[in-house]
Amino acid sequence: MFGLLDTLKMGAGIAGGLMLYHLYAVSIGYPSAARQARAGYVLVAEKSAAEARATEMERQRNAAGAAGEEHRKRLAAASAAEQAARDTLETEIQSYELQLSEKNRACAVTAADRQWLLRH
Repeated sequence: MFGLLDTLKMGAGIAGGLMLYHLYAVSIGYPSAARQARAGYVLVAEKSAAEARATEMERQRNAAGAAGEEHRKRLAAASAAEQAARDTLETEIQSYELQLSEKNRACAVTAADRQWLLRH
């Protein structure tokens, strides 16, 4: 059917075709290698994105904790200042009542007046 020369020609043609395909594949890159590289890149990108999300969530949690602590400190300071103002006002009222009693004058400040003064 086929002679020896025909078999050699077909073998040379197949070898030449494989050589051309190899040169083509090397010049543009093997498609399977590119797919594998992209698949690996996707995994790395997903991993780095997850790590970035975790880092951001931890940063936000720490910032929220710091803000809560700062708010608690400010609230305590405001409460202490309010108590100091009440104590000062009470002392001033007692001092004024003492001055009036030393001069034998009556103080017309009632309990309702004291409450109003404490609130304002």
